[in-house]
Amino acid sequence: MRVAAIRRTVLTASAVSVALLVTGCGGDAEGGEGKEARGDAGAKKPVAKALTAGELEKRVVAEGDVTGHEVKEPGKKDVFEPGSVSAERAECEPVAQVLSALPAGEPKARVQRLVVHEAETAKKDLPSTDEMADMKEGEAEEAMLDSLDITKTLTSLWSYDADGAEQALATLRKAGEKCAGGFAMTADGDKQQVTKISVEKLSAGEEAVAWTVGTKQDGTAADTKVVVFRQGTTLAGFSSFNIAAITRGEAFEQPTAVIEAQEAKLG
Repeated sequence: MRVAAIRRTVLTASAVSVALLVTGCGGDAEGGEGKEARGDAGAKKPVAKALTAGELEKRVVAEGDVTGHEVKEPGKKDVFEPGSVSAERAECEPVAQVLSALPAGEPKARVQRLVVHEAETAKKDLPSTDEMADMKEGEAEEAMLDSLDITKTLTSLWSYDADGAEQALATLRKAGEKCAGGFAMTADGDKQQVTKISVEKLSAGEEAVAWTVGTKQDGTAADTKVVVFRQGTTLAGFSSFNIAAITRGEAFEQPTAVIEAQEAKLG
């Protein structure tokens, strides 16, 4: 089932992002009195450089990195194109972007993966038509929902020059605070309402933001887990939803295994 189609037809949900860069400073090779006279104050710290797309490809989670999860490149129908998402209030634009698995700010390079986790109940074969006919009221529906207990996480790495990653994350955090009460947005021409932005606890990278973002479209409510953490000059973004939880109106957990695997790979 396409991720984009799920957003529009099963309910509302999205996907958001993340990455790494480690930079170091070499020492001055000069010696003698001249160096002592100048001191370290005269040395310039090299400007941190963004990782290239090729370098990000080596660091993004891959098949086999997350036990029990399928990792693959998303298709064009799985993601939103740049420019296809907007917020009614300009200050809320950063939230709308990462909710939709689009980058915060303007990264120099980016990569993305779709990570899928099926619960054990989702792996079971659905009852036959005859078996469903014999089920008690509500049992067939529960069996169908169990088959949809699938968590999909769009995982992104975005790399920036200098302090671009820090600035992008700071802007995103501020947007989450300003827009916590909700705002209207449009994704691929479909209007929806962000109803809440609830802060969650998360320890990842050098700094991070983590939210549960509630949305409503055509009267149907949904929650999306949005996480962005910074490692060096790279941001790692995650936008995650669970189809069964959305349909049942139940809470679901952050994609912890995916986040931890990505953090480890960046490290």
